[in-house]
Order: sequence, then structure tokens, then C-alpha cells
Amino acid sequence: MGPVEISVIAALAAGVLAVAFAAFLIARIMRLPAGNERMQEIAAAIEEGAQAFLKRQYTTIGIAGVVIAVVLAVLGFMVPEMGWQTALGFVIGGVASAAAGYAGMSIAVRANVRTAEAARKGVNPALKVAFDAGTVTGMAVAGLGILSIAAFTLLFPRDLGALIGLGFGGSLISVFARLGGGIYTKAADVGADLVGKVEAGIPEDDPRNPAVIADNVGDNVGDDAGMAADLFETYVVTIVATMLLGVFTFKDYAATILAGGGDASLVLESSLKVLIFKPVIAYPLAIGAVSIVASIIGTFFVRKSENGSIMGALYKGLWSSAIIALIGFIPVTWWLFGDLPANAISELAGSMSIPLRIYLAAIIGVLVTVAMVFLTDYYTSTRFKPVKGIAEASVTGSGTNIIEGLAVGMQSTALPVLVIVTATVASFLLAGIFGIGVAALSMLSMAGIVVAIDAFGPVTDNAGGIAEMSEMPEDVRTVTDALDAVGNTTKAVTKGYAIGSAGLAAIVLFAEYTRNLGDLGLALDFKLSDPYVVVGLFIGAGLPFLFASLAMKAVGQAAGAVVVDVRQQFKDNPGIMEGTSKPNYASTVDLVTRAALRKMTLPALIPVLTPIVIVLLGIIIGAEVAATILGGVLVGSIVSGLFVAISMTSGGGAWDNAKKLIEDGAFGGKGSEAHKAAVTGDTVGDPYKDTAGPALNSMIKVLNILALLLVPLIAAIAGL
Repeated sequence: MGPVEISVIAALAAGVLAVAFAAFLIARIMRLPAGNERMQEIAAAIEEGAQAFLKRQYTTIGIAGVVIAVVLAVLGFMVPEMGWQTALGFVIGGVASAAAGYAGMSIAVRANVRTAEAARKGVNPALKVAFDAGTVTGMAVAGLGILSIAAFTLLFPRDLGALIGLGFGGSLISVFARLGGGIYTKAADVGADLVGKVEAGIPEDDPRNPAVIADNVGDNVGDDAGMAADLFETYVVTIVATMLLGVFTFKDYAATILAGGGDASLVLESSLKVLIFKPVIAYPLAIGAVSIVASIIGTFFVRKSENGSIMGALYKGLWSSAIIALIGFIPVTWWLFGDLPANAISELAGSMSIPLRIYLAAIIGVLVTVAMVFLTDYYTSTRFKPVKGIAEASVTGSGTNIIEGLAVGMQSTALPVLVIVTATVASFLLAGIFGIGVAALSMLSMAGIVVAIDAFGPVTDNAGGIAEMSEMPEDVRTVTDALDAVGNTTKAVTKGYAIGSAGLAAIVLFAEYTRNLGDLGLALDFKLSDPYVVVGLFIGAGLPFLFASLAMKAVGQAAGAVVVDVRQQFKDNPGIMEGTSKPNYASTVDLVTRAALRKMTLPALIPVLTPIVIVLLGIIIGAEVAATILGGVLVGSIVSGLFVAISMTSGGGAWDNAKKLIEDGAFGGKGSEAHKAAVTGDTVGDPYKDTAGPALNSMIKVLNILALLLVPLIAAIAGL
């Protein structure tokens, strides 16, 4: 067997291992006690709401997906370079992405009550349950991701378009899931806070608040299912893009092998008449397989020591996984690239060996992960100056809180972007454009353990809500509060990781877009002196702002509807506040569900329709002009989208934790004027960090991968 076949088998085995490990954890969690009758009643209401939302959301997305799949199939028969396999890849990618999100959400809504019950025994038992539930989501993302890619590589080894379609399927689900789940969770959260904390003066998660169940449902559909879909598509897209860039980087070397009588079994001609150097297809699969094993091993290191912190326990798992993976990358890299001469990548200078160059690029990817985790933690943790500054500004009112929070969000963009820029340049100098792909691949290879740490958050948040609503003892609430506080930070850290990886992945996709144009006879030179490039840059730079504004407005309008509904329930049923009658949780859940699904469609269509409209305009303005404008759009969206996304996620996380810092007793504590101002800031930050900001990742990648998918159509229009 050759390197591709061995790597495919290894990837399939690793994917099966990940899914089996997830199944083992599910069985272990479900054997745990689920608390008393009241706890189970609350958990059942959360589960019912989450299941209902995802069912309706996936039905809505499914309709759009069927239409797009049919269009892709028709184009596949009309434009031979696309092929019908692209449509099949789109369907499989979408289904796998949806399945990863659904699997994670399904166990989260069952683990929440078990985490609350385990909290009776202390921090470590509750931490174990919540992290095991998060690990199920992480393993579903990595396992299903690598299984789908490996299966397509096995079935269609010559068809690169099928892999692009696979990535697009995951991307489409991601943008809808991020938006729908984000609008739902923040509309419920903001509405519950405004009418509960601010107007009625009742605590968070008070069972008298009709929006409290909807808020707990939102944690799962937004921060679990939505995040899973987001990182699934980033994981798949990055692996696919790295394969494609490897083909481009080593195509001259592949030609040299054939011409010089080398090992011809290492070269394959694709359906697009491109020579494929097989190790560059095998490498991302092998790296993914190693990383899944490393992530599974890393989960066993997650345990809080007697004097250690909860965050430290989670980080032990992350860093252990990273170190094990880097060790595992060494034999894989030398196995696949050890025989290559130093000039195999023709544009590189120096005599450093190819495997060493590639391995160093992989190390850079892990270092970017470390840097993004540290920087996001700095700007969003209660331990550091940015959050403390927002909390202090709250003493003088809501206005100064908002000003300080906006400033922190803007400031938080500088260092992460510098990290991404440095990593891009360093990895390019090491191994050309393939080096950037490897750095992104290495960064995303940690998705299994990173998603596990993120999905831990909504479980602990729900556990705290269940403890509050079922009136569990104060010592239990102390444990769940500690876990929830860490969960807020891990969610922010994961968003920083997702944005950083999205930035590298988008750069890789743009490089592949320009390369594909050249292969099909449309070699374009993107210069700022070209007015069409500038036009594209302006359009692309404006899209993230338009997208984010629509997402923010959707949250505000849906939250307003929640406020009206809760006020009306309080007015019509005075017994709710007196504790003599129950609120109508179901009506509020249904209201938020309908609002979220209705309002996610318009912003989600922006990254889908923009490249399609520009390409079709090529019939009128010329294919080369359209391709040039679209290239400018891609660059503009990457640059502005990266800044807006980081600003929103870090700023929103800082607002949230500033409120929690005050609730823990700083600057007057709960009920103080500073607390009221902090609640206002958190209300603004909620859609920033959990709706618009993270959804921008998906928007940028949908734009780029759809543009890549449409390149054969551009070439076909040019030939008309």
C-alpha cells in the first residue's frame, strides 16, 4: 500500500476510535444519577426546548441545502470540471456537520442535571461529568470530520472538487447554526436579564422568570451545537485546503518524478489534469489521525489538583494533547517527506530539509494556539486588567461601562492579528504557501480537545441553572458557580482559537482560489492599481459590518419580544412573582425559536449570494473582471472580518466577566449601581460575543470556499 492508502486507513481508524470513545463516554454519563424529581423536570424542559429548536432549524437549513445540492448537481453535469461528486460532497459535509452538533447538544442536555447532582460531592466529580460531556462533542467534531474526508479521499482519489464540496457543505451548516443558535441563546439571555435582573430585581436563573428555560436551552443550541458546527467546518475546510495547496506546491516536483523516472506510484493525475504528489494528500489525514489519539489521551490529564484551579485542570488536558501530537508529528512528517530533496519546493532558498521545514511550520501552528489562548484569556478573564477596568468603570454608570468595554474590544485585536501575521510570514518562509496550510492544519488538529473544553461551558451553565431553580443546597451552587465562571472563560478562549484558525484557513483558501484561476487559464494579477480590485476590497470589507449588524439587530428585536412576553406573563399572572403559580416556559421557548429561525436567514444568505451574484455578473462584465472583483471581496472580508470578529468576541467576553467580577463582591457587589451598569454592558456584549462575532468566522469561510467552488464556472463563462 502507498502513503495515501495507509493514511486513509489510519484516518478511518482514528475517526472510528473518536466516535467509539464518544459512545463510551455517553454510556458512562447516562449511568450517573440524575437528581431528584424537580431537577429532572427542569432538565426535561431544557432538553425538550433544545430538541425542538434543532429539529426546526435543521428542517429550515435542509430546505436550503436541497436547493443548493440540486444546483450543484446541475452545474456538475454542465461544467465537467465541477462534477456531480461536488454535490455529493456538499450533502455529506452538511449532514456530518449537523450530526456533530446534534450529538454534542443531545448529551449536553442530559449531562447538565447529572453535573448538578455530582456537585454535591465536590468540584472534581462535577468537573468530570461536564468535561466528559464536552469531550463527546469534541470527539464527534474530529471523528466525523476525519471520517468524511478519509472516505471521500478513498472513493474519489482523483477528484479535488468533491473535497471542496465537502467543505462547503460543512460551511453552510456552520453559518446557519452559528446564527440561529446565537440569535436564540442571546435573545433569551438578554430578555431574561432585562426583565428579570433589571426590572423585577430577581436573581439569574430564578424559576419565576418565564425566559429562564429558554435561556438554558440557548446555551446548548448556541454554545454547543453552534460551536460544534463552526469548528467542524473549520476543521474540514483546513484539511481540504492544505491538501489542495500541497498539490499546487509540489506539482513541479511531481512532474520531475515522472520525467526523471522516479517513483511514479507517488504521482496521480487528477480529473482536472493536475499532477498530485500523493504524500501531500496523505499528510493532513495522518496528522488528523495522530491528533485524535493525542486528544483522547489528553482528556485523561484533566483533573483539578488539591490546590490547583479548574482552568488549570482543563489546560493540562490541552497542553498534554499538544505535546503528544507534536511528538507524533515527527515520524509522520519524516515518513512522508523524508526522501525529498531540498529543492522539491522550488521557490525556497537554503538547504534546510523539507521534512524539517514542514515540521517547524506545524510547531508554529501549535504556538499560535498557545498565543491565542493566552491573549483571549488576558482580555476576558477576571484576573487581568481589561476586565477589572470595565468593572471599575461601571461604578460611574452604564455610559462609562460601555465606553470602556468598546475600548477593550478594539484593543484586543492588535496582538492576536500580530500573532497571525507573524505565523503567516514564518510558515511561508519555511515551506511556501503549503507551510501556511500546515500551520493552520496543526492548529486545527487540536479541535477535538479544544471543542471539549468549550462544550464543557454550556453544561456547567445549565447545571448552575438547575441547582438554582431546584433550590439545591448553597454548597452545591458554590461548586456550579465556580465551574460556570470557568466555562465563560473557556467559551471566550475557544472563540479566540476559532477566529485565529479561521484567519489562517481563509488565507489558505484565497491562495487556492488564485491558483485555481491560473490553472484554468485565468491568471490574474491582483494589484491595487486595478480599480476592480479596489472595488472588490471595499465590498468585501463592508460585508462583515453588514452581516454583524443584521445579527445584532436580530438579537435585539428577538430579545425585545421576550421582554414583552415576560412582562405580559407577570401582569396577567401575579402569582408568578409570589411563587404560587408557574410561568408558561413553553410559550417563551416557542417565541424565541420562531424569532431566531426567522431572523437568521437574511444574514446567512449574504456570504452565499455575494459570490454567486458576482460570478453571474461575469456574463455581462466579463469573467476576468468578475474574478478580479471577487478576489478583492475575499481579501477585504478576511481583513475586516478578522478585526471585527476578535473585537466582538473579546469585548463581549470582557463585559460578561466584568459583571461576574462585580457579582462576586467587587465594587459594591450584587444590587449596587455598578452591578446595574455591568448588567447593561453584558447585555450589549452578549450578541457581540455569542452571535455576531463567532458567526463571522463562518461567513468569511463560506465566502472563500464558495468562491473556490465557483472557479470552474468562471472559467466556463470566460469560454462562452
